[in-house]
Amino acid sequence: MWYSYFKIAWRNLFRQKAFSFINVFGLAMGMVCSILIMLWVQDELSYDRFHANADNLYRITTSTPDIKAAVSAAPMGAALVAQIPEVKNAARLWHSTNLFGVGERKFEEKQVFFADATFLELFSFSLLKGDPKTALHRPDGILITEAMAEKYFGKAEALGQIIRKDNQDNFVVTGILANVPANSHLQFDFILPISFIAQTNQDLKENRWGNFNFYTYVQLHENAVTSPAALQKLSQRVNQFFKKNYDKLKIDFQLQPVTSIHLHSNLLRDLPGNGSIQYVRVFSVVAFFILAVACINFMNLATARSARRAKEVGLRKVIGANRRQLIWQFLGESTIISILALVLATFLVWALLPAFNSLAEKSLAINFRNVKLLFTLLGIALVTGLLSGSYPALFLSGFQPIKVLKGSLKLGAGNVFFRNGLVVTQFVVSIVLLVGTAVVYKQLQYIQNKNLGFDKENLVYIPVTGELWNKQQALKTELQQNALTSNFTTVSDLPTNLITGTINVQWEGKDPASQPVFPEMAVDENFISAFHMKLLRGRSFSKSLQSDTANFIVNETALRIMGMNLTTAIGKSLTFGGVKGNIIGVVQDFNFKPMQHAIEPLVLYYRPLNGTIVVRTQPGNTEATIQALGKISQQLNPAFPFTYNFLDQDIANLYQSEQRMGAIFNVFAVLAIFISCLGLYGLSAFMAEQRTKEIGVRKVLGASVFDIVYLLSRNFTSLLAIAMVIAIPLAWWAMNNWLEGFVYRIGINGSILLTACLTALLTAGLTVSYESIKAAVANPAKALRNE
Repeated sequence: MWYSYFKIAWRNLFRQKAFSFINVFGLAMGMVCSILIMLWVQDELSYDRFHANADNLYRITTSTPDIKAAVSAAPMGAALVAQIPEVKNAARLWHSTNLFGVGERKFEEKQVFFADATFLELFSFSLLKGDPKTALHRPDGILITEAMAEKYFGKAEALGQIIRKDNQDNFVVTGILANVPANSHLQFDFILPISFIAQTNQDLKENRWGNFNFYTYVQLHENAVTSPAALQKLSQRVNQFFKKNYDKLKIDFQLQPVTSIHLHSNLLRDLPGNGSIQYVRVFSVVAFFILAVACINFMNLATARSARRAKEVGLRKVIGANRRQLIWQFLGESTIISILALVLATFLVWALLPAFNSLAEKSLAINFRNVKLLFTLLGIALVTGLLSGSYPALFLSGFQPIKVLKGSLKLGAGNVFFRNGLVVTQFVVSIVLLVGTAVVYKQLQYIQNKNLGFDKENLVYIPVTGELWNKQQALKTELQQNALTSNFTTVSDLPTNLITGTINVQWEGKDPASQPVFPEMAVDENFISAFHMKLLRGRSFSKSLQSDTANFIVNETALRIMGMNLTTAIGKSLTFGGVKGNIIGVVQDFNFKPMQHAIEPLVLYYRPLNGTIVVRTQPGNTEATIQALGKISQQLNPAFPFTYNFLDQDIANLYQSEQRMGAIFNVFAVLAIFISCLGLYGLSAFMAEQRTKEIGVRKVLGASVFDIVYLLSRNFTSLLAIAMVIAIPLAWWAMNNWLEGFVYRIGINGSILLTACLTALLTAGLTVSYESIKAAVANPAKALRNE
């Protein structure tokens, strides 16, 4: 019996080649989207789960009424191990950028951590060579990854070799780590012992509880209760413990599971590269709906062509087939089509993965030896086959044999209504995705073009490294003497993603219970002019006034927080970081953090020499300016390689995640529309074929081509109009939810919604018109010759 069903299904596939192709290809494209998204979602959810202690690893995070941060105090980890029984072990990390060199090979490395000796006890990073128990015990030991061993030592044995840091400190390679897995929130190339900086870092030397600069990870005991309620109580005990050691801050601590860091972190001082659970949810929903759109195609075409299978159903029922057997037959046919689609989809995924990986910046792969993955793919095929074949099976198996064989079968209005409902559903999904594509694009354009409060163009910066620290005055002199580099300033931090801040701010009339966090920047006298900022009141710093080392410039938001106004703020007393001085200027608010954050109160203080030199280049002379900077750097700092970056590029990089997700969203939106139109094309072709004689008669009676096209298209146009009415409020709600993640955002106006609807209408119109015009220009004699 099953063999018979298989033969019939196979014959039907080849008998109706065009519709079989549309079904198989449509389902395959839906599966391609779903499989790619499934691989992406699996990768996002897999972060940090490879650690043996993953379920018991937590990061200590901090929060105040104003901010949430990923860092904590230097003494926190060891103190928790000693004082709280549930804490088994702890490790601190301190992020750094350093120059490393072996012989003539010298590179600036940004993925460097200083870590406690317990680092390899908490985390399961594979040590290929060296002893994990002692690798970080010696202060001059260093762990490097395989990639760095190849980069610095080539094919030579790296273990035991010397690598030089910042041209002054020699380290012995005590271990070689496997390259860090891509699904780790910790990405590094070098691990150095924290004991090396213990004699120079003030937080470590003085055991400071009031400064938050270290990432602190703790491992709980295996028998510790880790329910949300238990973790909340443990966090409260950490808070109480902290207040015993330092009661000057109103701050709370949380234990964040390491496995949730990648998708649930948007914290100050967080490590780069984190994802978003919002995107995981959005793309999971998109995958479901795209697969549903592909299934709808199958249902529509199967039910539309039901009359062709009616006599087959009638004859089978007459010779004894019951409804259950017929349902299994039609479900079997849809499953065969689905499996064929899976085979095609798997090939397409394999071919498209390199492009998708480039788009998503991932390293996803299909491992055909992974039994779990194969069963997952087979499950997708079976679910798709059963889902897409369920309604056609129930519908076809319900035909009455007497009516079928007498030729009096009439398809009910319910069938047409259901089929129309499926078409509407398809285009609701397509319009929502189109609106999403437009909103994401416009928001990213808005971010790129928004006035940040300063001119971000033509700003190139170089870090102060090596000998430049001791030659800053000579450096400034060289810059001033060259016309290409004379427009420069020095800053402690770039105003792109400012991470420093303090609550140690006092002003007249301050509420003693209030502890707002004030970000800060050290700048020189050229800062305002070099960045083209607007000074609303007062003056900028002056190098000729010694008193300016105790004076401050604040932004508008700081004035509001302090209850001051522009007309009376100048000359007001302000104590910042223990330094008492006066407000000498008020700068117009400018964005110094990504657009997801509101502008915060900012204090600028004067320091003539800082760690970053920013040069405003003359339009058209950027390359010449960079060459001039390179010569100056080589002259004053020959032992360090010359490096530079552009400020506008740094700002663009802040939104890489949104740009990447927007690009992926665009691809899947286009594919969803393509799949919808594929089904619409098949349906319109069938409708045109079904009404061939009617069209012939109408043409003989004088109907024009336009009349015929209108006749065949008007039903689809009305369905699309219904889809628009449903899709518009859905799209508006969904995209407003996404935009809530941005403090500065666009509004969703009617033009975006109208453009998406017109695009869907035009695409659908072109799809339907092809078959309609083809039917309209056909010779009516051919349609009527059998009459």
